[in-house]
This record gives sequence, structure tokens and C-alpha cells, in this order.
Amino acid sequence: MFKHYSLTWPNPDELRKDMEEFFSRKYGDKVRLGILTTQPDQARTADEGTETEESQLDLKFDHLPRDIKNYLDRFVIKQDSAKKVLATAICDHYNHITRCSNKERCREYSKQNIIMLGPTGVGKTYLVRTIADLIGVPFVKADATKFSETGYVGGDVEDLVRELVHKADGNIQLAEYGIIYLDEIDKIATPSNIIGRDVSGGGVQRGLLKLMEETEVSLRTPFDLTSQLQAAMEFQTKGKVSRSVINTRHILFIVSGAFNGLFDIIQKRMGAKAIGFLSSGGRAAIHEDYLPFVKSVDFIQYGFESEFVGRLPVVVSCHQLGVDDLYEILRHSEGSIIRQYTQAFEAYGIEIVFTDEGLHRLAEKAHQEQTGARSLVSVCERTFREFKYQLPHSPVRKLVVTPELVDSPEAVLEGILAEGNANEILVLESSARETAEKWSRRSGIEISLHPEAARLLAQKALDSGKKLDEVFSDTFRDYEHGFNLIKTRGINRFEITRDVVENPAGALDNWVRAYYIQNPSEERR
Repeated sequence: MFKHYSLTWPNPDELRKDMEEFFSRKYGDKVRLGILTTQPDQARTADEGTETEESQLDLKFDHLPRDIKNYLDRFVIKQDSAKKVLATAICDHYNHITRCSNKERCREYSKQNIIMLGPTGVGKTYLVRTIADLIGVPFVKADATKFSETGYVGGDVEDLVRELVHKADGNIQLAEYGIIYLDEIDKIATPSNIIGRDVSGGGVQRGLLKLMEETEVSLRTPFDLTSQLQAAMEFQTKGKVSRSVINTRHILFIVSGAFNGLFDIIQKRMGAKAIGFLSSGGRAAIHEDYLPFVKSVDFIQYGFESEFVGRLPVVVSCHQLGVDDLYEILRHSEGSIIRQYTQAFEAYGIEIVFTDEGLHRLAEKAHQEQTGARSLVSVCERTFREFKYQLPHSPVRKLVVTPELVDSPEAVLEGILAEGNANEILVLESSARETAEKWSRRSGIEISLHPEAARLLAQKALDSGKKLDEVFSDTFRDYEHGFNLIKTRGINRFEITRDVVENPAGALDNWVRAYYIQNPSEERR
């Protein structure tokens, strides 16, 4: 005879917490449970085989192209043409969403997905991220080379859509207005001589095709343990499992890359026509000169499928940054790395002042690395690393950044510390003399402090970080008894020399011994 046991499912949040603790103890940070939503009923759902009901849109967008461009000017230097094209495309896209949210008929619309061209470090990612922050929509960035066609080893492009939900804190409706940014897109161009199925290049392109138009992506995947547990518990309580999905209709896709080699394709297509617009500049053509003239056929020849190129109607070209541009970023951008270093030194009570010449020298060194604005971070880090470590422990409270400091930071730091220490030594020597006077009044003996002894005590205080009176007490802790002894014998003066500071115990013994040698009758008492 079988006994009947009733199965009671635990609370989903408690179960998730227990599972996370288990995996954390066993695998550390190597395994992380993905959490898309703990309340699947709030998601838009649909039974298999039926269309998803359109949810009401409520995004408020009232920006004008010029407003967006002016906002970008505060953070991104140069790239005026790119800002204008981006601002216009963004307004077109989100104005269309606004019309749909106002229950107007959503007529056929070609989504303004964007492809950005330009070398590394020119601000492509920063432009898109800044726009997303301005609008207030979730933003996801990924490297296109990390993905492969669905069903193969590697990331699934649909994970990008699910990540939008995570960035929107589980708000699926907000995630449907988000921006997905894929960098290094030029790396997934399909070589013309490939044999067989290209799952990492052409496969990723095919996976992106349906996402860039309109499709529904399930928020529950076979690889997400949390969502599968939620589904099991939902079936237990409701008798069926709802299908949580996100629609990609209004998600804006932006891809970017350096596109090395595209220069040759455009040049070959244009042929003699290129001579006209380049000869006026009086210089040889470079890569970025040709980018504004790119056409769809050039992307196809580069290795992209025609359907993929067709879903990226907006082309944005960004240009290489020169020394003056990098200087402008340091001086005027609201996102300048200089602000970060100013705050870092302020935390230690140190004022850092950047001269124009110093900033320009930083820009010159960064430009030599040929990685655009990104090199500003590495150059500043190498320049100020030791200053951030050493100055908080020094008396220095102001740092002036000059070209000499940028060129020879270690030598300048050594000089600053030496100068600062010299000033501090003078202050500490004065404190040593004041402390000696306090001891004189307390002991009733005139204590004379030799200048060399005062300097040595000051140096000890500076090296140890202790206060001068603390160093004085530690050095002469055994002298109070000696002072009382000689005071009773009529001696009322004692000089502290450098030798006394270096060997206080030995000096005290010698001093007492010498006294008794000179006064043998005192020893017999």
C-alpha cells in the first residue's frame, strides 16, 4: 500500500536565494543565476501558436535633433556630422514610437537601425551611451565576435534582448524601447573563400536579421535554471505555463566597427572620381576620407549579406582624433578624465591644477599611442600613479601639472617631495624646540636642544608619521628619572645633541656615570 505525500513548492524567491548560495559556495563567481523577472504574470504572454497582444506604449519623447546634438556637444568632442545624423535618426525612431503610443495607426515604417564607421577611440560607444542616458532607455553593449549562430557554441544574439530586460530591472515594456549596440561588427563579415556554414560570421548576421525587424524573444531559455524553476512552479499552481516574451519591434540596433579594408573597396569603386574631391585638399587620401562615400554594395563586397545591410539604412562616419581634439576633450568635455583625477586628489585634501601646456602635453603623448580618446586614460594613469600614492602621506597640498611633470613624473615627484619635506622639517624643528621647552618647565632643568638634534627628531617624526611630541616622549621616556636625580645634586642644565638622539639610553648611562666619576662622594651616599 502506497502512502500519499503532498508536494508543497517553496516560495520562488526563497528557492532562488538558496540556489544562488549553493552555487556561490561551490563555484564562487564562475556561475551566476540569470534572473529575468520574479513575477512572470507581469510580462506579456501568449499561448504557443498565437500572436502576442500589443501592449500600450507610454514612452515620452519630446527632443528635437538640434537639442540632442547640443547635448552630445557637452560630452563628445568633434564628430559634428556623426552627431547630426545620429540625432536625426534617434528622433525619427522615437517619434514613431510616440505616435504608436498615442494609439495612432502604426503605418509601415522602416526602422532607423544604424551602422557606425570609424577607428577605435573616436567616441562611437560614448555617443550612443550618452544618447541612451538622455532618453532614459536601457542600453546594452556587446562585442559581435562573442556570438555564434543559435544552436552552436558561443553566445546567442537573443541574449542581448534578454539583457535589456535585466538592464530595465525587469520592466519588459521599457526594455522594448531600448538600444542594443554591437561593436566590432566588421569582424563578423563573411570571407568570400569560406567553405561550409559560417556560424560565427554569416550565422550571427542571420541571427540578427529577425531581431532588427520584429520578432518575439522568449525570456525563458533551457539554460536559465531560475526561469525553468519558475515555469515549473507556475505549472504547479496554475496548471499551465505562460509564455513570457519581449517584442523587438521598437528596439533600436546600432552596430559599429573600424572596417579596415573598406577604404580599398570604396576607392576601387570610385576610381578616377576620387581624384577630384581629394586633390583639392592637397594631400594623399586616407581611410576616413572615403567613409562618407560608402554604399551598400561596398558593405556587401566587404562580406556582409545584402539582407543584413538592408536593415541598417543609417550610416554614420566618425573621424580620427588629432592632438588638438584630445586637448579639447581634456579641457572642455563634461566626461573628461581630468575631472576624475581632480576628485581623486581632493579626497586627500590636495588641489591639482592643470596648466594648458600640461594638458596639451598629455594630449600629445596620448595621440602617439594611436588609440584615440582611450589612450588619455592610460597616459593619465601612468603619469599620476605615483603622485596618488605618495602625496597623501606628504605635506604637499597643491600639485601643478606642467609639461615637465608629464614628461618626467618620477623626477618631478622626487623634487616636490623633497621641497615639501624641507618645509615640513622646518615646522617640525620648531615643534621640537617647543617640546623641549615644555620638558624644561616640567622637570625644572633647562633643556637645550642642539639644531642637529632638532633636525633629527623632525626627520623621525616625518618618516614615522607620528606627532613630534610623541617622538620626543618615545625617545626620552627614561630621562625623567635621570633629570630628577641630577636636579637633586644641583645640576640644572642638560643639552640634547645629535648623539643623544641617536643613542638616548647610552647617552643617559654615560651622563650619569660621568657625574659620579666627578663626584665620587655622591656615589657613596
